Amino acid sequence: MHLAVPGPTSKGPAEKFTGDVYLNALHGAEHPSRLASAMVRFTPGARTHWHSHPVGQTLHCTDGTGLVANRDGEVILMRAGDTVYTPAGEEHWHGATGDSLMCHLALVEHDAGQTATWFEPVTEDDYRAAQATTHPETFNEQH
Repeated sequence: MHLAVPGPTSKGPAEKFTGDVYLNALHGAEHPSRLASAMVRFTPGARTHWHSHPVGQTLHCTDGTGLVANRDGEVILMRAGDTVYTPAGEEHWHGATGDSLMCHLALVEHDAGQTATWFEPVTEDDYRAAQATTHPETFNEQH
């Protein structure tokens, strides 16, 4: 047993995120474990690009308010204390609402070293539509 010290904070790369996102690795799936975990902080309006995970993903919101959306148009408003699971292969994105920072723990298992497949950025129209669906009072105040 040992104390797991989070990795240094790094800025999320533009090829995977829109806006300012900051990551701290918590566990790197050292053998025999397949679990990789990170603390991910999103500034208001920041979000991931579309992506999927070969073995699914669990997100646990620790602070703020965020959105999780899939290609089918399902959108979940995630608040501190909420946990959202995306199944294996489901294309989705997640990030902060337009008026709140959001932090979540991201838990994924690797499959032959791969934890995610990344796709295109979420469009502004898709982001606004997701926010309007789940957070209409904030959306209407801002637009």
